[in-house]
Amino acid sequence: GITDFITEDTEEARLAADRPLSVIEGPLMAGMNVVGDLFGSGKMFLPQVVKSARVMKQAVAYLLPYMDKEKEEKGLTQSSSAGKILMATVKGDVHDIGKNIVGVVLQCNNYEVIDLGVMVPAQKILDKAREVGADLIGLSGLITPSLDEMVNVASEMQRQGFTLPLLIGGATTSRAHTAVKVDHKYDGPVVWVKDASRSVPVTAALLDPKQRDKLLANVSADYDSLRARHAAKNDRPLATIEEARAARTPIEWNGYRPPRPRLLLQQDHAVSSAVGLPGAGQHVRVFHSVDLAELRRYIDWQPFFNAWEMKGSFPEILDDAESGETARKLYDDAQVMLDRIVDEGWLTAKGVVGLFPANSVGDDIEVYLGEERGDAHAVLRHLRQQGAHRPGVPNRCLADFVAPKETGLKDYIGLFAVTAGIGTHERIEKFKAEVDDYSGILLESLADRLAEAFAERLHERVRRELWGYAPDEHLDNHQLLKEQYAGIRPAAGYPASPDHTEKEVLWDLLDVEANTGMQLTESMAMWPGASVSGIYFSHPESQYFVVGRLGPDQVADYAERKGWTLAEAERWLSPNLGYDPED
Repeated sequence: GITDFITEDTEEARLAADRPLSVIEGPLMAGMNVVGDLFGSGKMFLPQVVKSARVMKQAVAYLLPYMDKEKEEKGLTQSSSAGKILMATVKGDVHDIGKNIVGVVLQCNNYEVIDLGVMVPAQKILDKAREVGADLIGLSGLITPSLDEMVNVASEMQRQGFTLPLLIGGATTSRAHTAVKVDHKYDGPVVWVKDASRSVPVTAALLDPKQRDKLLANVSADYDSLRARHAAKNDRPLATIEEARAARTPIEWNGYRPPRPRLLLQQDHAVSSAVGLPGAGQHVRVFHSVDLAELRRYIDWQPFFNAWEMKGSFPEILDDAESGETARKLYDDAQVMLDRIVDEGWLTAKGVVGLFPANSVGDDIEVYLGEERGDAHAVLRHLRQQGAHRPGVPNRCLADFVAPKETGLKDYIGLFAVTAGIGTHERIEKFKAEVDDYSGILLESLADRLAEAFAERLHERVRRELWGYAPDEHLDNHQLLKEQYAGIRPAAGYPASPDHTEKEVLWDLLDVEANTGMQLTESMAMWPGASVSGIYFSHPESQYFVVGRLGPDQVADYAERKGWTLAEAERWLSPNLGYDPED
């Protein structure tokens, strides 16, 4: 992975070779074959592979002008790659760290990768596949609406007569979803790829007539089993929505006094001065440029190593007998880059938080602008667990954690949106121009960590200062990461609140785009990608949970509450449907 003298070394190899291409086909590919074998056998780890790829790509970039000149002078053709792979993050989704890693690993193994980037419409993917003569198409996505877009791409491939293999990957994808939702939409091969380490063997098998039939037979049998299990899962009993609501979280509101946010006490000038930043109205505070050095102290490093497919717990992974050396080097590289991010101002962190009077009404939370609590200014819609639980186990809904309006209690809700991704895109493009995928991926993964750190730090300030319901809280970073505090901050689109469109309510209430520059795509992904948003609950019994499968009665009820058609509700809630809408 050392590139210190890559130009000099490559020139020396070029002068010793019969033609520039021989340098690639000889020592460079021989080295990458060793890297590929070691990675495939678990003896080399992803950061090393990406660094090795950087050596390869910088050497090739140096040789390209010589190869083009030779081709022009002698009419020679360059050698063919092992296959041409077209990759894209689907329409409405902005996340591409995993896709970028897979692309680098495939390139290491002599595959030509055409990466269309993020938010790519289906037709653009298919048009480009025809244009370049792709051997295979790979789709990536992180947010749950992307699952439906992958189904759409598969359907279009079928309609337009494609036969190319289709690879499915990304954090929210799964073998089960691929088997149940995608596979039957397209007659060509459809294969789910768990991570970068599986991308090469799967691609190689799909493009090799000798291996292809065996792989597809195994995939077909696996998908049949998954579909059978999915059907059986949908046969498990669901409570009716009435039964589920009757089993709501048992919170004793009598005698409870909801804490009023300090932010709403206009006479409390201490908080305003402590924040030190201008706000937008009495409910909202805007943070225009947060100190990245402060956020750095709140980073959770475990997901960072997960993103690099390094298995193990942090900090123990740094001393692991097998992966410790690589993990330490990756961690050291991250620290060096963080120093530059902070010292040179590579990124800007912006955020907005709002605290509002609120009460629950059924499964919804009404948000008010004044303490008179008449007509709601906005409504946050929530979903309730419908799994048939054993007696005594409640069917939870986030609205359960806010005082019902009929109690007469004056409760409150918090909302926030933060980003640490401003400046990321421009810096990554600079790294790409320098043929430095490793630094680009490292920066993207650090921006994600800083955004999560911002969310952690802001929640701490909300509990201690802005809302002030835990003014004496003193937790170290380990205790914060273990969530040893009162209250929660669930996000729209995640297990307790699976509807991504609820972000629109948050965006309107906080005027997020004007205050931070953050935007929502048509699929409700946040841009920049290194962004976090959610809702604050202060009740000491509030907790995270998984909504899980939804029955047709609740989906119809939710559609009515949202002002949607049933088809719209089923589309946005597709991953949670406990029934087949086509039946």
